Amino acid sequence: MNQDSLTAVERSPAAEERAYMQRALRLAQNGLFTTDPNPRVGCVLVQGKVIVGEGWHARAGEFHAEVLAIRAADSRTVGSTAYVTLEPCNHTGRTPPCTDALIAAGVARVVCATLDPNPRVSGAGVARLRAADIVVSVGLLADQARELNPGFFSRFERARPFVRLKMAMSLDARTALTGGGREWISGEAARADVQILRARSSAILTGAGTVRIDNPRLNVRLNVDASGAWVRQPLRVVLDPQLSCDLNSAIFQDPGALVFTSPNAHEMHDARAESATADESRVRRVERVPLGGGGLDLAAVLSKLNALEVNELLVECGPRLGGAFLEAELVDEWIVYIAPSLLGCDAAPLTRLTGLQAHLLAFKFQDVRRVGADVRLVLTPLKKINRQ
Repeated sequence: MNQDSLTAVERSPAAEERAYMQRALRLAQNGLFTTDPNPRVGCVLVQGKVIVGEGWHARAGEFHAEVLAIRAADSRTVGSTAYVTLEPCNHTGRTPPCTDALIAAGVARVVCATLDPNPRVSGAGVARLRAADIVVSVGLLADQARELNPGFFSRFERARPFVRLKMAMSLDARTALTGGGREWISGEAARADVQILRARSSAILTGAGTVRIDNPRLNVRLNVDASGAWVRQPLRVVLDPQLSCDLNSAIFQDPGALVFTSPNAHEMHDARAESATADESRVRRVERVPLGGGGLDLAAVLSKLNALEVNELLVECGPRLGGAFLEAELVDEWIVYIAPSLLGCDAAPLTRLTGLQAHLLAFKFQDVRRVGADVRLVLTPLKKINRQ
């Protein structure tokens, strides 16, 4: 911990509280690439007006933010206030309860940004602390805390992952040259930006068409993350209704891909895929889901991914599958990179929307910025707008 963090903060009481929680949120961001499937959590311990301990959760199975902050504070915890970005856990999971650690440390007050959506914790952690005569308040910078963990909240509140759809297009809304073939549309800076999206995701999903045409690996290619030299690789997911993909494709060269297929997929292909599951398999498993909407039932796919503790799902795919996610209203955030180029009217479109009849899909711009030579749009969906 830097010596600067131990100096007194000269602010009004309300501003001080916000400053401490903002510091806890910044600490939590250190775990952006590593905590999955756990939430990103930060904690700041304050004695008087001095920060005496800080901590952030790095990886599942390792100490939580509160315990690390207590350890950093050493003997200065009695009578302190803990600012934590998520309700402290009160159950034994991969680690002991954080509520017990706070009580044993003699913390007098806990300020948490938001309750934990996990029903094993939600409200129970606060109740346990209050039963030990610790003053607890909830709600300071709650929106920011939720924004840091959109998938964790989505998994428990909506029983599905938070879905980001990433696409790249030319100025004329085209995504591939006429006649096919691999060629980058977006520039190097935009492609590096996508690596950040991948690194924070629990899983990356694509379709069989993209595997056959582009042969992507869909892995994270970052040198280091905030905690050192370790980067967690997301689960790679392929939607392949007829099990048509070649198992020698790049996406299957690293262990652990998950393939979703239809109930009537050819048994011979199914056997080929399942045969790859033994001894450091290239295919983690083959899952069958119902058909729906011209392809696999996307809601059923998300339900199965939710059961695998997938918090944030990044979809990188072609126009047809991207359009299917949009039409099914399963996209929570749509990220579009626009390159300053033209591909022509015969090139592949951004999306293929087939089911829109009496309504339009509308979006809100959350962010627009330059990324190298390209422009990145971040959009969130609005409710359907009637054409009539």
